[in-house]
Amino acid sequence: MRQPESERPSLRRMVTPLSTPSIPQMSPSGLLFPLTPAALDALVRSALEEDGAFNDITTIATVVTERRARASLVAKQAGVVAGVPLAVETFRLLDPKVSIRIAAEDGARVRPGDSVLYITGHARPILAAERVALNFMQRLSGIASLTARYVEAVRGTRARILDTRKTTPGWRLLEKYAVRAGGGTNHRFDLASAVLIKDNHLAALDGDIARAVQRARETAPAGTRVEVECERREQVVAAVAAGADIVMLDNMSFDDLRECVALVAGRATVEASGGVTLHTVREIAECGVDWISVGALTHSAPAMDLALDFE
Repeated sequence: MRQPESERPSLRRMVTPLSTPSIPQMSPSGLLFPLTPAALDALVRSALEEDGAFNDITTIATVVTERRARASLVAKQAGVVAGVPLAVETFRLLDPKVSIRIAAEDGARVRPGDSVLYITGHARPILAAERVALNFMQRLSGIASLTARYVEAVRGTRARILDTRKTTPGWRLLEKYAVRAGGGTNHRFDLASAVLIKDNHLAALDGDIARAVQRARETAPAGTRVEVECERREQVVAAVAAGADIVMLDNMSFDDLRECVALVAGRATVEASGGVTLHTVREIAECGVDWISVGALTHSAPAMDLALDFE
């Protein structure tokens, strides 16, 4: 049974003005944050500038400089947290003297009412940083939370849940990190990471899978995995015969998935893809596939409901 927040002291971590760096390379949950300190600073600073946070005229007009405040970043719904380093950096950039107590690290599950961060510092910068910090965390926590639901749905099967390249431009490293926070696995990061021969590639080769795989082996760096997208049984036969490392079964029925898994017989990794939903993912997994790739993890994840509450 999951411990209440008040009984999880091991998850709490203080970030004080003397903390350098403020974010450890690896979190207590074992997640490696994908941005360097310089890249983190540049991304957060750009977001703050976009929001006019360095010239928050409402806060400047209504809150005196000396006013101090305490606030909590709170979960309003159950889910999995991701993006804590971004929120911490947001508050620190506007107030280097802010103190932050982290109650839930990336990858932690939270319930409604659980606090993720406790912030103590000058009221002006906390108010100016609020929206940017929430925007980062709501987006990434939404991805982590949706991923966790898919992972839970296939628990007990051999299938792993993978993401795709359907990410927000410029945010791929962060969104794939959020998938890992939710317990998912990353597919290839970019076009240079692996060979994935899809229907349009095959169309340019008159459907010749053997020739496509051979050319990939001759051209790609040694050790590069070669995957072939298959829509029909005969394509699966050809991909396995050509020595593909991964066979993607695209938009197949459950019966076809089971037949093709048996046909491959362990000679390649079998991936199911196309139109996967929370309603169908369990049955897809029970067909015996190794991987299930879900574009919705990153392109359709709803934002997690988080808020900043002042005491």
